[in-house]
Amino acid sequence: MSRTRPTRHRGPLAAATAAALVLPVGAALAGPASAAVSPDAPVVIDEVYGGGGNSGAAFNQDFVELYNRTDQPVSLDGWTIQYASAAGTWANGAQTNLSGQIPAGGSFLVAQATGTNTSLPALPEPDVTGTIAMSGSGAKIALVRSTDRLACAGADCAVAEDVVDLVGWGASANAWSGSGPAPATTNPTSVARRDHAHTADNAADFVAGTPTPTASGTDPGTDPGPVVDATVAEIQGTGATSPLTGKAVRTTGVVTATYPTGGFDGLYLQTAGTGGDPASDTTPGASDGVFVYSRAAAAELEVGDHVEVTGVVSEHDGLTEVTPDSWTVLDEPGSVEPLATAWPADDPGREALEGMLLAPQGDFTVTDNYDTNFYATIGLAAGDSPLVQPTSVGRPGAVEAKEQAEDNAARAVLLDDGASTNYGSAANSSQPLPWLTGGDPVRVGAAVTFTRPVVLDYRYDAWGLQPQHRLTPAVAADVQPATFEDTREAAPQDVGGSLQVGTFNVLNYFTTTGDQLTGCRYYTDRTGDPVTVRDGCDARGAAEAEDLERQEAKIVAAISALGADVVGLEEIENSAAFGKDRDEALSGLVDALNAHDGAGTWAFVGSPADLPDSEDVIRTAFVYRTDGAEPVGPSRILDDPEAFGNARQPLAQVFQPAGGVAADPGDDVVVVTNHFKSKGSAGPWPGDEDTGDGQGASNESRVRQATALLGFADDVAADAGTDAVLLVGDLNSYEQEDPIRVLTDAGYTDLGPTTGEYTYAFDGAVGSLDHALASAGLVDRVSGTDIWNINAYEPVANEYSRYNYNATLLYDESPFRSSDHDPMLVGLDLAPSAPAWSRSATYTKGDRVTFEGGLFEALWWSRGDRPGASAYGPWAEVGAPVVTSSGTFQAWTGTAVYGKGDVVVHDGHRWEARWYSRHDEPGATPWGPWKDLGAA
Repeated sequence: MSRTRPTRHRGPLAAATAAALVLPVGAALAGPASAAVSPDAPVVIDEVYGGGGNSGAAFNQDFVELYNRTDQPVSLDGWTIQYASAAGTWANGAQTNLSGQIPAGGSFLVAQATGTNTSLPALPEPDVTGTIAMSGSGAKIALVRSTDRLACAGADCAVAEDVVDLVGWGASANAWSGSGPAPATTNPTSVARRDHAHTADNAADFVAGTPTPTASGTDPGTDPGPVVDATVAEIQGTGATSPLTGKAVRTTGVVTATYPTGGFDGLYLQTAGTGGDPASDTTPGASDGVFVYSRAAAAELEVGDHVEVTGVVSEHDGLTEVTPDSWTVLDEPGSVEPLATAWPADDPGREALEGMLLAPQGDFTVTDNYDTNFYATIGLAAGDSPLVQPTSVGRPGAVEAKEQAEDNAARAVLLDDGASTNYGSAANSSQPLPWLTGGDPVRVGAAVTFTRPVVLDYRYDAWGLQPQHRLTPAVAADVQPATFEDTREAAPQDVGGSLQVGTFNVLNYFTTTGDQLTGCRYYTDRTGDPVTVRDGCDARGAAEAEDLERQEAKIVAAISALGADVVGLEEIENSAAFGKDRDEALSGLVDALNAHDGAGTWAFVGSPADLPDSEDVIRTAFVYRTDGAEPVGPSRILDDPEAFGNARQPLAQVFQPAGGVAADPGDDVVVVTNHFKSKGSAGPWPGDEDTGDGQGASNESRVRQATALLGFADDVAADAGTDAVLLVGDLNSYEQEDPIRVLTDAGYTDLGPTTGEYTYAFDGAVGSLDHALASAGLVDRVSGTDIWNINAYEPVANEYSRYNYNATLLYDESPFRSSDHDPMLVGLDLAPSAPAWSRSATYTKGDRVTFEGGLFEALWWSRGDRPGASAYGPWAEVGAPVVTSSGTFQAWTGTAVYGKGDVVVHDGHRWEARWYSRHDEPGATPWGPWKDLGAA
């Protein structure tokens, strides 16, 4: 048989089970709920007629007609028709309780109030008669799988729990499904679907016309025939579908799980004496458990009851079930044992256990917790590791990637809560979230320990493990079947080195909040209060100051605890887009860091003097600890409107450890922070369309960006006089994809894979979109690398953007879920190329030493002569390189020797020597040895 179920996000585990390849797509901030009114609903409100018995009416009664869009009968027991006026509340409306079956492909007529003119034509014999006096022009009707009166309002009613279908008609209706209400009616007309069309859009599906009430009449469904006795194994059979589908059966078994509330509306039944040791299985290939679809039976019976059930067998979206006409508790006792079994690696193995009580054996690991915030489902991977993105393991289309996709499909299973409740909808947000309320954090990568039996279930295109009763926080101590390892780390691993460099995507950190702009639309909390900007304006982050404070507190905590001397940032506001100083948001973040860690602890790298004509509203940036790092020269940005027209321009800065020698490139490193085009939409180039090879959309754009980045990094490094380059940031590419290959083929080493960890989790699998790549001249000086899993592995419910989405407030000011990307940390062993000056050492012409922060070169033999002691002594101070628009030149020093044609930088100008010079300051006299070449 078929019945309605709310549409759920097709979770990653469903994708892994149903498809051969998990395709990564750019993740975007999602809304809190999926619609419960679904185009896949098997039963719909097909026609609505109000005004019956009024002047000019077609009939003397109002009516609502339902239609079964499936090829199986559907029981309406426990369902209701609920009515409210166009602008009224459901509490002030009325309802009609339903009973009986709606035949396959047939109608079901629910008569309502009779009007004053009883001489008008009567309706056909209705299936159910109610007393609702319905409007003749406009109102709203809901078909609900419950007798509880709806408490929703407006658009939330289309996502309310147990709402199967919703129709608002007339322009004044304040609730409807889809883009708008159905047309208004008059006394002679009704609103009805066009040929039973159902796109979940009232405005598109309904038209006004002549009423055509149709009752169920003779059941057009298949006659189930006489009742036959069958064991559960015989009902299940050895294939994917039951050999007794459509037949009436009588079977017996022990109740192993009951779900009278939460949407499952049934129970699980298992043949007495089965389970325990798999070696004792007497029905190999056929399951001894089956789902019994009846809310009434689930409410009446208890786990452990030995019962006889009579009903019709059907398949519902892959789940074999019996819809009972009757059930009886037997006097003869019966029992089952949980089957001790490892996770079956293929569908036939799972089919053989469908509906049975299991004691899962072996390792299980959390691989997805995104939908835990909405439907209380947790994605698991059989084994001791989460699922991995195929293109993190192998080249797109290669054997290794395909094998990883197959492994993902074999190991994926959901751990559910025994309900279909959407806790992200306004109707259910007052109910605390299962799994996440209390107990250990449910993190990707955490080991799972089963503490109670579970039932193997199949729904929503995925295999799932269900508790024996619906799980809620109130009953968790007695119902929750599993616990989770706490894998949180208070700080990253020690990476060593004299300079630590981090990279961190800060999740649209905008100090320009949405309420400061016009046109912004928002994601709101359960009270309707804006939390984050959805669209409609250029802001992308917090909606209001209080939301920014929550976001900032977590980001500051994360950056502070990261322990980096330098942090490359992505997704921070480009304040110039709002008519402000470009660095305003960056400066605000540094102010917050200093308030947290102490005045002067942090500073930021100012924007380059030369900027692209066009930039995104988000940008890249650098912050650094003043006692750990020093910028050398100004920052530089890659101005390439062709390659980066749809991405954020890379930003480069030369850094050295604090107290280093500015003129000695030996302790310098060029750090370039990046944010390539996302996978979520196709760019302008041929090859940007998603080809299905696992790389997502805009791969060609990212390849072009990687290529342009190489040339830019080479130029900056050449000007700095170093071959030490570190490319960091969100490259929106997994480890084996083309853009990363462009960089590694050019000699860079991707450091992330050395950690055995990943920076991102999407669609139930982990992989790294964030990278740190060391040049050939730097890689041997890398002392360590770590990915600090504080974000991607955490439930999204902990994020500032989900504050007060549910009755359970999971937000705190810790670093955990401060973003959706995890930060990386790289340790670098950097030291000046020249040794420190020693009074006892002997030096000859050309030798270089460092002394008191300067770099000096011997002009002749020297021993015991302190560098810089005399402008005319044996030591010439080497000036630091200065990058100008005309090239890179040394800063002038008073002890260096210059010959004709030498160019230096001094006081912001370039100067050319006209003859020999030492100790002659450029600009001191117009008749001196220096010619002014203009501003640097």
